[in-house]
Amino acid sequence: MVRLPKYLHASEDKLWLTEDERDNLKISYRIKSILFQETTPLQHVMVLDSVDFGPMLVLDGVVQTTSMDGHIYNEMIAHVPLTLHPHPRKVLIIGGGDCGAAKEVAKYDTVERIDLVEIDEAVVRASKLYMPEVSGKLSDPRVAYHYTDGVAFAKKVKGEYDVIIVDSSDPVGPAQQLFEPGFYKSLHTALNEGGLMVCQSQSPIFHQDVMLQTYQRIGEVFPYRNVYTAVVPTYPGGLWSFTIGSKQPLTEPERIRFSHKARYANEEVLRQCFALPAFIRELLEK
Repeated sequence: MVRLPKYLHASEDKLWLTEDERDNLKISYRIKSILFQETTPLQHVMVLDSVDFGPMLVLDGVVQTTSMDGHIYNEMIAHVPLTLHPHPRKVLIIGGGDCGAAKEVAKYDTVERIDLVEIDEAVVRASKLYMPEVSGKLSDPRVAYHYTDGVAFAKKVKGEYDVIIVDSSDPVGPAQQLFEPGFYKSLHTALNEGGLMVCQSQSPIFHQDVMLQTYQRIGEVFPYRNVYTAVVPTYPGGLWSFTIGSKQPLTEPERIRFSHKARYANEEVLRQCFALPAFIRELLEK
């Protein structure tokens, strides 16, 4: 009998991944097969072929992205800041080992360099091999891979980047550092005078404390900030938030221009994503 990873279980001859959301919510995915698994010094990495979502990247039992809807998250975390910046040339991506955000950034001809800082090389390797719908098997020569700690990397840089994208996992374990005030200060220093950053700031429904804390901490460092949302079915609650911090006033949403090929993002979506539901606006204004 084959021993299953501890994150998977069999029920009535079917294989399931069950993800716990703070012990209050369980989300189960029916799995067809294990495409990849490796225990690295940092975490347990899997790519599972699921029935409805296709191949999915799973770190320590938590789904990070899927082939069915990963493009939504990656397009929104990449195209919003890149359309707000007037001329992005140098882009830093911290996390993003599935290569999805980098694939979207590479659509911009103005971008000369993309530094992708992922702490675990196995994530990039697995995503390129088994998740082409997300990674696009990224092979753009402008992308430089740095397999190191993103916090330490950001501390060494001063005034270099136009846009920084923080594509982090949930704020637990090593990723907790990516939500700390000191990290946002490092990002501020790493950006040039016209620079801006964006990070995912969790669910406005299930993780209001994280979203509000992120918004407040970014506001302590950057003179301009804003929150926008997208619907990503894989993530708990579906509705997901992103927070921008900028050194310069942000472009008004109605002035956004976008013409790149995408599956979710278009000019109307990018303009309207800043229109927040009343409960989110009230939370941020407290």
